[in-house]
Amino acid sequence: MLSIARIKAQSFPSNRLATALSKFACGSRALSSDSATFDLTGSFETHNLDTAPNNEITMTKDELLSHFRLMYTMRRMEITCDNEYKARNIRGFCHLYDGQEAVATGINAAFSPEDSWITSYRCHCIALARGGNVAAILAELFGNAGGMTKGKGGSMHFYSKENNFFGGQGIVGAQVPVGTGLAFANKYNAKPGEKMNVAIACYGDGAANQGQIWESANMASLWKLPMIFCIENNRYGMGTSIDRHSSHSDYYKMGNHIPGLRIDGMNVLAVKEGMRFVKDYCGSGNGPMYVEMMTYRYHGHSMSDPGTTYRNREEIAFTRSTRDPLEFVKKTLIDAGFVEAEDIKAMEKEIRKEVQNEVQKAKEFPPVELNQLFDNVYAAEINGYKQEYPEHIRMPDFAKSFW
Repeated sequence: MLSIARIKAQSFPSNRLATALSKFACGSRALSSDSATFDLTGSFETHNLDTAPNNEITMTKDELLSHFRLMYTMRRMEITCDNEYKARNIRGFCHLYDGQEAVATGINAAFSPEDSWITSYRCHCIALARGGNVAAILAELFGNAGGMTKGKGGSMHFYSKENNFFGGQGIVGAQVPVGTGLAFANKYNAKPGEKMNVAIACYGDGAANQGQIWESANMASLWKLPMIFCIENNRYGMGTSIDRHSSHSDYYKMGNHIPGLRIDGMNVLAVKEGMRFVKDYCGSGNGPMYVEMMTYRYHGHSMSDPGTTYRNREEIAFTRSTRDPLEFVKKTLIDAGFVEAEDIKAMEKEIRKEVQNEVQKAKEFPPVELNQLFDNVYAAEINGYKQEYPEHIRMPDFAKSFW
């Protein structure tokens, strides 16, 4: 059983412990009734950089409320996924994002719609941030035709080309070379004299030592691609602590000569300001950057993992009580004088009802028809939707095969 002192020490590097443990501390300076400036001191650490993100950020009331609305919707959606999985309405793999909402929300707030984003199989909330809706996401998890990828992708394979969201990758680390290719495309298509759109590949600490990531980083550096290697460090990979699975756990320094930035991933304001800085740096032709988000997942690695065999319940409870990203935003809203506690409770009630209604919509979509399972696999032409089919498609039940 870990002591509370040990739990504290695990949360952040020692030189940031005091900042992390001052509960949800984020000093504000009011500019008007609708905007305030917030202190971010202690939220960043840099590697091979002459400049750094600003130590303060100005936010309007509407901006902060929109961040809270998105984050709380993410949280309720993932809790719903947990319930529906246990009710056996969701089958197969299911990796939940609750606890990490500030990362996706902050990145999305700093990016433009033209920037490219690819991530791991823990992708429900990023799909939501990048133009999805709860009904389409839950329908996908249910295997229904109204899903974000027409019910064929499931939990790990969300995708939205119109929003420059490229998944959802089922193989650990496989998104990083693809993300590097997206960065290459963004540089190739950039207009002379204008900043490039960036690409980001998010992956976990468990994937950080893979060879394909090193190879991708090498090419990104050689070609000065606008590529962001983003490690969402939730400290346990698939279920092994970083102290046991990585000889070098300062992941933002892993690029060696490639610059790096460590960000407090539980503070949406820090993520937003940090990623604004990173986007500007990479999009200006300076090459790639490693970004490490210090975050935490409340659920286990997946729904098959209780998440308490390699950490204890006291640690999870301590993180919820001192670093929860939603509680941070709530306290920030109240301390800035933007809202009262009753206003937040009313918003939470409204969002819970909205999510319930979206789940009902998702369940009303029909399941995928058998004859549609092989649509969009073989293309007869690159442009348009003309398809072709092989002469024979072998089904698990041979008698039901297509000829």
